[in-house]
Amino acid sequence: MKKYKLLTPGPLTTTDTVKREMLFDHCTWDDDYKKITQEIREQLLELAHADSDIYTAVLMQGSGTFGMESVISSVVGAAEKLLIAANGAYGERIEEIAEHNQVPYIIYHEHYNQIISAERIKKLLEEDPSITHVSMVHSETTSGILNDIEEVAEVVKTAGKTFIVDAMSSFGGIDIDVQSLGIDFIVSSANKCIQGVPGFSFVICRKDKLVESQGKARSLSLDLYDQWRVMDIDGKWRFTSPTHTVLAFSQALKELKEEGGISAREKRYRRNNILLIDNMLKLGIRPYISSEYQGPVITTFFYPDNCNFSFEEMYLFMKDRGYAIYPGKVTEADTFRIGNIGEIYEEDIRRVVRLFKEFLTLH
Repeated sequence: MKKYKLLTPGPLTTTDTVKREMLFDHCTWDDDYKKITQEIREQLLELAHADSDIYTAVLMQGSGTFGMESVISSVVGAAEKLLIAANGAYGERIEEIAEHNQVPYIIYHEHYNQIISAERIKKLLEEDPSITHVSMVHSETTSGILNDIEEVAEVVKTAGKTFIVDAMSSFGGIDIDVQSLGIDFIVSSANKCIQGVPGFSFVICRKDKLVESQGKARSLSLDLYDQWRVMDIDGKWRFTSPTHTVLAFSQALKELKEEGGISAREKRYRRNNILLIDNMLKLGIRPYISSEYQGPVITTFFYPDNCNFSFEEMYLFMKDRGYAIYPGKVTEADTFRIGNIGEIYEEDIRRVVRLFKEFLTLH
């Protein structure tokens, strides 16, 4: 199998030492394995700047979408209402989750190249006092935009509502002070900025809000309260846990600390992102998002003017030379995406730009 690096928002390129952890087959009942689960939960709270007396961390089998569905379907009751703020496909996926689980909701759509407006959310909350919960995506990888969760958090908490944040591709790569912001539920995944592998998501949540959700869950396997209740005893998962992924994630957390923590990782991601955009501009390839709103995780680029190639051609050219890129998700323009998280460094970015220059010369 030919090896290549992933320029995607996750799954992403991991270290050999993270992958090596998956060579060990662990029993879910072993005390030392359950101890690893508990240590992971404690470390996640530290990364979130969250007091363990107030917050807890719950690990949930499945991808990040499983984690989001667990929260939405477990904590918004039948007599409550969710306001969904969406400026991309992943905000819109929350609407799909609400629809499938018959969660009462309204949705505020923003254009894909504009951040979520805190003022608009404030107005919607004033107009509809029946709204009890507000959800939004922090790093919307549809476009690469980074929404301002601080401004929105202030509005939501002032209004006394429960705040749910999808931080799938930002947690661990962008510092988020969950407790200071008053975020009630924040969701991410093992295979994103902490640089583990796919297999589980995790939810950092206020204990009191979690306790309030008891009995509201619409799903057996995604019942967030029950998952926490069992896991909190001694680290045992309710149902079969993804043992290999858990071991890899534990190693990834160690490597995050060795790199210098979230601040050091965020600097690397941002350097990658700036270098990429600056050099792609020299090739006539413009970013979709303005620099004011551009996040450090993934960048959406317009196709160059008068291009005569398909994404498939470009993708195969890059992959054959060691890198996988992402197709665009923006509907109104021809775009493609390049991620710069994971084990990606400046030398990778420079090489990728050289490959694009070579590809454009041939087309």
